[in-house]
Amino acid sequence: MTKRFLPYIEALFAVVVWGGSFIATKIAVGQISPNTVVWLRFTMGIPLILLAVVIRKQFAFPKGIMEWVYFALLGFLGISFHQWLQSNGLRTAQATTTAWIIATSPAFIAVLGWLVLKEKLTLHQSLGIGLAMLGVLAVVSRGDFKAMAVGDFGTIGDFLILISSVNWAVFSILSRRGLKSHPSTRMTFWVMTLGWVFTSLAFIGGGKYAEIHQLDFRGWMAIIYLGIITTGLAYIAWFSALSQLPAAQTGAFLFIEPLTSMVVAAYVLDEKITLIPVLGGVVILFGIWLVNKQ
Repeated sequence: MTKRFLPYIEALFAVVVWGGSFIATKIAVGQISPNTVVWLRFTMGIPLILLAVVIRKQFAFPKGIMEWVYFALLGFLGISFHQWLQSNGLRTAQATTTAWIIATSPAFIAVLGWLVLKEKLTLHQSLGIGLAMLGVLAVVSRGDFKAMAVGDFGTIGDFLILISSVNWAVFSILSRRGLKSHPSTRMTFWVMTLGWVFTSLAFIGGGKYAEIHQLDFRGWMAIIYLGIITTGLAYIAWFSALSQLPAAQTGAFLFIEPLTSMVVAAYVLDEKITLIPVLGGVVILFGIWLVNKQ
């Protein structure tokens, strides 16, 4: 019985952990620079992903220069640039707001699939995309409809997070080709590793290693959570669940992520839970459900 429910437990574990990652990142960037946070996170997490690849006997080097370039591009977009956007965004954006905005990624993936891959976009998917964007406006404006009317709402961080959601959609579309010929765990390892190399260049070149000593106990706990639990264990659990469950069932667990962030942020960061952002979040989730609905 336990074995039967293990994939569901793994998927639930992954999304709950990812929901808490925005709170951990906000704590960490309050003490050290975003580049250092990202570098430490993946320095800790990548060895765990490599261990999972080796245990599953999936290790192999990319074939040819073009595959190295392809993985490097994915590493820059999905790791270096994406994490830079999120870490810098969380300096001024609330963790709860960030989680709701990130939840819109499937809407952007659907739009890019329609524009770039010529995939069909149905009426209910179009409606879902519109609802998701309306929900984002409500979340970012926090119910200040007068500010929304003149376009003066949200923080710089909110817009960086929104850009990261679009960037993740681009990364996801580009990743599809590689996933046809590589196991997801192996591909994730190389994408993370090459992205970490780009981040290392910025980290070392900027002399950021000197600020690591600024982390206090709470900061180190946030970094360890991001590196070992979020980047390592949660990804391993997610891929394990994905290999045993239909994609639609696994993807449904992602709806829990922003709800987890909201609860944890209220408890750890004392972020207030107010009605309008919550309603906006519900609209976002309903819109994304329509986008994913078969």
